[in-house]
Amino acid sequence: MVEQHLVPGVPADPRFTIATLFNDRAHYAAMRASFEAHGFDRAICEFRHIDNTGPAQICAYRGLDKLLAEARGTYVILCHQDVRLIGDGRRELEQRLAELEALDPFWALAGNAGGVATGRLALRLTDPHGADRRVGALPARVMSLDENFIVAKRSARLGFSKDLSGFHFYGADLCLVADVLGYSAYVIDFHLEHLSGGMKDVSFAAMETAFRDKWSKALRPRWLQTTCALVGLSGSLLGRKLGRIAEAPLARLAKRLPSASGWTRRSA
Repeated sequence: MVEQHLVPGVPADPRFTIATLFNDRAHYAAMRASFEAHGFDRAICEFRHIDNTGPAQICAYRGLDKLLAEARGTYVILCHQDVRLIGDGRRELEQRLAELEALDPFWALAGNAGGVATGRLALRLTDPHGADRRVGALPARVMSLDENFIVAKRSARLGFSKDLSGFHFYGADLCLVADVLGYSAYVIDFHLEHLSGGMKDVSFAAMETAFRDKWSKALRPRWLQTTCALVGLSGSLLGRKLGRIAEAPLARLAKRLPSASGWTRRSA
């Protein structure tokens, strides 16, 4: 069940929503306390969570999608129960997001770790792999974000894939959804501590396969038939050029096939 924690006087439209799935109440309490101690007080923030300590659990895709949809903050922080603010706080985050807005008004996601390109990461965090880690020139535009800490611009109205489930690759999934909608994602200079170094459990390989299959199908080259045009879609420049050449003759041929339907025949 999604639970909302507000007190009298909290504005109808808080600046931040801090949204978390947790399966350890002590971890969640410590995480929330660290946020409140660093300026994320309940005068301008709301805390929402889903309690996964019981037998009936919800996966990250469904749970965070629900939290995103119900959040009221201008910015929605999706974070793990084991992150801790250790220096940077609300003022620093607001400054980084303002800088990002000036740089790219179409940003929708910001985090502290992600993939820039093949073999290249951007990082700004402390975790079991090292203290005060900084990799890359920040802010760095990325194609994926680590799930430990993601800030989503609520006005972008993003959501997670409905045909995926589990607790892996949902950060990459959200970044791909944003990219399809014309938004961008960045790693920013906001330092916090993540107590976990990441874990690949037995479900990781299966989730990787499901993620690859879903997005390979979603981004596949295809012929898209509308009521007014036949459009060739391809991720490659060569594919797009060949598609443009073939569109008109293929569209004329397709209307004459025995399987064609719905077209108005012009009179002579």
